[in-house]
This record gives sequence, structure tokens and C-alpha cells, in this order.
Amino acid sequence: MTANDRELERERYDARARTLSQLGASGAAAVRLALRAPYEQYEHWISAQIKPGQRVLEIGAGTGEFSGVVLQTTAELVASDISEFSLRALARRHDSRLLTVCMANMERLPFGDASFDAVISAGTLSYGDSQLVRDEIVRVLRPGGRFICVDSLNHNPIYRLNRRIHVWRGRRTISTVRRMPDLSAVEGYRRVFETVEVRYFGAAAWLAPIVAWLFGEAASRRFQDKLDGWINVYRSAFKFVMLATKAGSTLTGRI
Repeated sequence: MTANDRELERERYDARARTLSQLGASGAAAVRLALRAPYEQYEHWISAQIKPGQRVLEIGAGTGEFSGVVLQTTAELVASDISEFSLRALARRHDSRLLTVCMANMERLPFGDASFDAVISAGTLSYGDSQLVRDEIVRVLRPGGRFICVDSLNHNPIYRLNRRIHVWRGRRTISTVRRMPDLSAVEGYRRVFETVEVRYFGAAAWLAPIVAWLFGEAASRRFQDKLDGWINVYRSAFKFVMLATKAGSTLTGRI
């Protein structure tokens, strides 16, 4: 991401956080039912993989929509973002002694090597150079540590067109669209982590609003789940969820 685009994104999220008088529902529960499945998988992996007392880094934490899932495990969470006002909102949302907030650029994380048992990310991988961000994640993870993320996939032409429209309307920068993960980025994580498990979702997520309008949110969710089970979803997926494990022995009392 260019310096100018990064500044635009920071200003956008600062402005959004300033206007948040109330912070509503968070996590998967805040996502519309028809599109909730990948976020539920993300939260499930966090709850299953992160243990009490471990040290976790969240990159691109924003206002803490998913930070609470980590705090519920009683792990120590360092929530990082480039937006100061988003981090202030996050601290208001999650008043916890286990939480530390830190302004940080995910391309140059201000933490030592092997500092964390896990790194998590929800929809933020396109906010930095993919290789730089990946290398930083690997660097700060301890041997045997996990990287857990949920993000958009940039292969489906329908979603690519929609994202370009958002750029035209000034709702996002062209850098974030160009750097959105694709299947080659996923393969890049396979090359640097010992094991990588990926789940793909939303082969026809663009139909979700139509199906929900005709038959309701619950029917739209059932339609999405069944369709993802019937077809080879990964090439047309809207979202993916990844669990990657860094090589190395498991540390006592850690992941």
C-alpha cells in the first residue's frame, strides 16, 4: 500500500471511529445471517486454538469487532491498528486488564521476534503489502504458533467489479483492492508455514440479498451453506478462513 493510500485509510477509519457514539453487537453475531458462516468458523478456530495465558496479537483490530473472542479465552491480547481513534473505541468496547492497544503498521510490526503465541486478522490483509505482512506475521510468532484469519478472496469477477465500484465512490482505495488476497496469496502462506488449513465460503454470496428478500435471512443462510457444499467453491469464493501453524516444537503451556 502506498503511503498516501495508507493515510487515506487511516483518516477514513479515524473519522468513522469519532462518530461512533455507541458500539453495538460485535463478532459474527453482528454479520447478517446469510453471510455469517466464515466469521463463525473464524471465531471457532480462535476459541479452539488459543489457550488461557497465551499472548495474542490482532492486526488491523479496528474498533474491536472480533477482539472479544480472544479475551473470552483469557489470553493476553495486544490489539494493533493504524487508527488511533479506532483503538480508543476498541478500549471502550472491551474494558479488560488482559487488553493492550498499540498503534502499528502491519508491514513493520513494533514487536520482537517470536513474541506471540498467535496472530489473528479479520479482513485486514489487503491493508499492506502481502509479502511484507506475511513475513512479519511469521517473524513475531513463536515456534508452533498459529495465524488465524478471515478475509475476502479476489477471484470472483462479480466481487471484483463491486469492489471497483467502491473505489469509484471513494469508499476504499485502489491499493486495498489490488492487494486483496487471491489463491496465489494463500499458496504463499503454505510455503512459509508448516501446516495450513483453509475453508472457503460464499460461492454465490452476491445472491444472498435477493434470496433473503424473497424467502428470509434463514432461508438465504441455508441456501449459501448448501451451495458451498455442492460445488468447488474455492475459485468463486467470497471469503476464506485460514489456520496456519508455524514450524517448531510446541512450547509448554502454549499452543
